Amino acid sequence: QVHLVESGGGLVQAGGSLRVSCAASGRTDIMNDVGWFRQAPGKEREFVATIRWNGGSTYYADSVKGRFTISSDNAKNTVFLQMNSLKPEDTAVYYCALRTRRIGFTTTDFGSWGQGTQVAVSS
Repeated sequence: QVHLVESGGGLVQAGGSLRVSCAASGRTDIMNDVGWFRQAPGKEREFVATIRWNGGSTYYADSVKGRFTISSDNAKNTVFLQMNSLKPEDTAVYYCALRTRRIGFTTTDFGSWGQGTQVAVSS
């Protein structure tokens, strides 16, 4: 199994930047696609971005395209999400997870969820 731990969240002003990290441990040799999701208060968890662990291919939700960048450091078993031009609507708990079925990019297509890290963007 793979264990994921998110970190780096915090409070930032609108227009600012923040980078969150997802550290993996355990059976990292079986990792493939790693995704970032977020869940705002009272809302469903939604897809943000994903990266192919061994190849670098990336895919982003339209809401963050051009503002967020997902990257990985395989030697450190870590995936990052650089968030720029942050908006109040980006406020959420951010989670990372492993893709378990290659159908889509919904919560049901991922597993091995971390505990999440809080990101708050003020006006």
